[in-house]
Amino acid sequence: MSAIPLLHLMWLASPALPVGGFSYSEGLEAAIDAGRVGDEASAGGWLLLQLDLVLARSELPLLVQAHAAWQAGDAGRIEALHAWHHATRETAELRLQGEQMGRSLVDWLRNSAWAGDDRIDTLAALAPAPGWPLGFALATVLAGADARDAAHAFAFGWAENMVQAAMKAVPLGQAAAQRMLARLAEAIPPAVARAQSTPDADRQAFAPMLAILSARHETQYSRLFRS
Repeated sequence: MSAIPLLHLMWLASPALPVGGFSYSEGLEAAIDAGRVGDEASAGGWLLLQLDLVLARSELPLLVQAHAAWQAGDAGRIEALHAWHHATRETAELRLQGEQMGRSLVDWLRNSAWAGDDRIDTLAALAPAPGWPLGFALATVLAGADARDAAHAFAFGWAENMVQAAMKAVPLGQAAAQRMLARLAEAIPPAVARAQSTPDADRQAFAPMLAILSARHETQYSRLFRS
């Protein structure tokens, strides 16, 4: 990858991208409140399981398949992938997170160097709102990244946001957070490789405890994060 596409990909993966990813814990805060997570080891283990059981089976295969569809200009395929993503969000919080981040990315794309690309309008037209993985897939296509690099960037961006959430909510120090991030970085390449070989029939969203904790978080008395 040449320098400019690489920098664009780093930009898209950065927690500083103005889509609000830093404001979500994806059930982690509820896991802490329930006593399931309380230190570096349990937080790291929780996130490794989430990477393996959720991202590698759902969001990453979806992103890889959406990447191919955006490259081919296949609006029907994008609509089908979007419908699957919307239907498989197990709680209101998780659904609203994907929609909010998707809408924010559309706004960012419309003010980017790629603003004139018609596929941005296709993304924006997805109802009730474009899902975050589909929007990220389009952004990486526009940036000139291949599907493998796009999936690595997506996963590492997620990992950085989740480790930051653990730092604030457990709480943990920076050294512990860096050790957790190192463990996640080692686990991301095999997760991406598995996602690249996952067909539609094997793509799945099934994490019951995460769904239960996410639902509980909606009414949690004291919280730092939106989900």
